[in-house]
Amino acid sequence: MAHAPSVSADLRDRHAVVTGGGSGIGLAVARQLLAAGARVTLMGRDGDRLARAAQDLTPHGLERLQCQACDVGDEASVQAAFARAVEGLGAVDILVNNAGQVETAPLTRTSLAQFQQMLQVNLTGTFLCSREVLPGMLAARQGRIINVASTAALKGYAYVAAYCAAKHGVLGLTRAMAAEVARKGVTVNAVCPGYTETEIVQRAIETITAKTGRSADEARAELAAANPQGRLIQPEEVALQVLMLASPLAAGINGQALAIDGGECVT
Repeated sequence: MAHAPSVSADLRDRHAVVTGGGSGIGLAVARQLLAAGARVTLMGRDGDRLARAAQDLTPHGLERLQCQACDVGDEASVQAAFARAVEGLGAVDILVNNAGQVETAPLTRTSLAQFQQMLQVNLTGTFLCSREVLPGMLAARQGRIINVASTAALKGYAYVAAYCAAKHGVLGLTRAMAAEVARKGVTVNAVCPGYTETEIVQRAIETITAKTGRSADEARAELAAANPQGRLIQPEEVALQVLMLASPLAAGINGQALAIDGGECVT
């Protein structure tokens, strides 16, 4: 697939951290940020995956790219990873909280450990990473925090109650942080993609086929049908909106939840 063109955004002299940057939306976001001139730190738990992502991004400026292993749900890991990121590429100007995880199960079969895991990765990780960069942004009186939430932050879906709860929490956190920093040169926003062509959706397709006997094409069509446009969102579409929110063009946008879903969640 051809990569979507970049919006007009000059992010030279800006350091962006992208969590969950090894694939999918995170990788697409990193590509756009590098193309706009930013220095980029990719974070993720899988060092090999980060290394492959870095190779994929080489044409866009390897000298402006670094990888840092990080478990976003672990406070010590977050603190160490961000310290190394700042040492390598300077103070963080842009944070894209993209790391996420989803597990499916009826609520009655969702264990406490599964529920807490969804909160730890999706919500606590967003909190820990945001808290780590915010003091520097406030001191500089500039910064962008963009949280990759989901349409699961805007509505409920059956069989992913824990994930929905976590993503609703991400949106609440986004709005609270935005209110705190509104007069301090920092903005905090969320993007809320619908079903997107990523590994998470591929796993959902595999789960549907295993549990229902439907073909992969039928399962994919079922997920695509949630979008009024009848298709899956592409990672590059999400990345372009993240790039817009990271740019100087978005100085007046704060505390917003931008749905990228073909009209599924119309308010």
